[in-house]
Amino acid sequence: MIDKISGFMFHNNCENGDFDLFDQMLTRIENEFGNLIQQVEWVSLGGGIHFTGEGYPIDKFCARLKSFSEAFKVQVYLEPGEAAITQTSTLEVTVLDTLFNGKHLAIVDSSIEAHMLDLLIYQQSARMTPNTGSHHYMVCGKSCLAGDIFGEFNFEHELKAGDRLSIQDVAGYTMVKKNWFNGVQMPAIAVRHEDGRVELVKEFTFDDFVQSLS
Repeated sequence: MIDKISGFMFHNNCENGDFDLFDQMLTRIENEFGNLIQQVEWVSLGGGIHFTGEGYPIDKFCARLKSFSEAFKVQVYLEPGEAAITQTSTLEVTVLDTLFNGKHLAIVDSSIEAHMLDLLIYQQSARMTPNTGSHHYMVCGKSCLAGDIFGEFNFEHELKAGDRLSIQDVAGYTMVKKNWFNGVQMPAIAVRHEDGRVELVKEFTFDDFVQSLS
């Protein structure tokens, strides 16, 4: 079948910020699949390689990829989704109401079911900074879903209606997985430029919700 295949994909990294570990895995790929790799045109090493992380030896990483490419005469592709978007985007939400039901709750004008589905699927907590202070709240979405919870966080002051909260690192799946669960309003998409200017890129309306149903 090799004459019908133009390339291979090896997707065996996940949140890997360790160059030495990446080097070990690539060496194993060379040793176990080298005879096949030299017969194709390209190789994708997938995503999950956090080469944009602080202190990552980017020069060694580039040299390693170059040597692999030249040794097997293949075009090398990466899928640096998370590496490229980490710490680039936030979901800005507003507190709608607060209450106490065994613990302090803060209801915000967003929903993990509609806007951050990965939190629900993987049962993870959102990230919020700073996460310090003596006032502890469970931040909840405004939908009727019992599990619509962003997580529990600490704040420097008591929360009240109208307070703005900033959910960190949402670029990965907030937009591509969003859905109109219970007709929850979609957040507008905006870009903050280096000079502080905010550019509104996309704003959703009720008509967008109606069209999504057809």
